[in-house]
Formats: sequence, structure tokens, C-alpha cells
Amino acid sequence: MSGTLHVLGLGPGDPELMTVRAARLLRETTNIAYFRKPGRAGQAWTIANKLFPTSSEQIVFEYPFTTEIELHDPRYLLQMNDFYESCAKRLSQRLTSGRHVALLCEGDPFFYGSAMYLYDRLRQTHPTEITPGVSGMSGCWSRSGTPITHGDDVLSVLPGTLPEAELVARLQACDAAVIMKIGRNLLKIRAALTKAGVIGRAIYVERGTMEDEIILPFVELARDHAPYFALVLIPGRQAAR
Repeated sequence: MSGTLHVLGLGPGDPELMTVRAARLLRETTNIAYFRKPGRAGQAWTIANKLFPTSSEQIVFEYPFTTEIELHDPRYLLQMNDFYESCAKRLSQRLTSGRHVALLCEGDPFFYGSAMYLYDRLRQTHPTEITPGVSGMSGCWSRSGTPITHGDDVLSVLPGTLPEAELVARLQACDAAVIMKIGRNLLKIRAALTKAGVIGRAIYVERGTMEDEIILPFVELARDHAPYFALVLIPGRQAAR
């Protein structure tokens, strides 16, 4: 009989923002899998490791690259597909032997989470359960004390990898926005915020809910790049309330 794949959303970074269900399953599951960049501990491990059972077996998936190859480069899909196939096979071997596996994911698994690619590959052959998590953007707007929408506000979530002109158009078409995947796109995002006329209310949040978080008005940000765990908030709530 197959074991169950538990995909656990760990929340935005602060371990106290993990759900009770995710914490319980972590304590009960001895096969724990997570992604990380080579040479790093990994954010999922950092959030959850204190809850690992002492007898746990850790299954580590190291990305072949992160930002070194652009998303639209043909090599990206080919190499990442091979990577996820290999990861899925490793988990399948344990599940087939009857062992339950906890697959960790920062934030919510179905919101830009790498875990969804293993879920896609394993859901037809093994029992799967998803534990949702507090999203990174929710943690960030809460920590910044910024209500993001009200009434009929339209919220858009935009990847900073979009072309500048498209970022401008989408920012002008919504009431509130969250811009993710900033990294080397920061200068382009600054230009788009300026052209869209929303830079004055934009807020930069780096490593929100974590010990070394940074929160400041975007106009005060003196950088040309940002780390992975960073985003920009453009709050709505501009109409009467």
C-alpha cells in the first residue's frame, strides 16, 4: 500500500506562522523532503527543522540553477523538467514502499511553489494531501501594517520578470498590486512604478516576518537588485471608506 505525500505549506518565514496542521504532520512524518540552493541550508529547512523528529530522514533536492538561466531560455524548461522528474522518482520509491513523505514548501504550495511540480507528477499514482500555508505576500502586508484591498478593489499579483511596458499597463489597470520575483528586475520595476504613477504609495518588503526583515517606502530604497525573498506592495484602498 502506498504511503501518502503530504505537501506542507510552511508560511512566510516566521515558524510561529506555520499552521497547527503543518506542525503536527512534521512531527509525525519521518521522511521529510525539501528544496534548496546548493551550498545553502534552504529556507524551508530554516523554518521547520526544529520540528523534525529525531529519527527523520531528510531528502534534499538541490536546484540545478536558480537565476543563472532566464525563464524563457529553452534550456530552462528542459533542465528543470529533468530535475523535477528525478525528484519525483526519488519520492515515488519511498511512497511505493509504504512510507509517508512530508514535502515542504515556503508560503503556500500552490502559489509559485516548487512543490506543485512534484505534486503534478505523483498525484495520479500516490495518495496526496495538501496543507495550505500563509502566503508570503500576506505575511508582508501584515508586517508592514498595510491593508491591501477593500470594497471592490482589484488585486493583481505580478512577476517582476514581465517586460516593463506590460508591468506599467497592468499596474494602471488594477487598484492594488503585489510585485514578486524582483531580484535583478528592480531597476525595471522602479521605472514601471514611476511610469504607472504608483511609486509614491509602493512599499518594499524584504524577508517579511523573518528576524532580519526590511520594510520601507519604495522611494527610499537605494539599490539596483533585491534578494529572492523580497516583494513590492502597492496598496489599494484609494476610494472613499
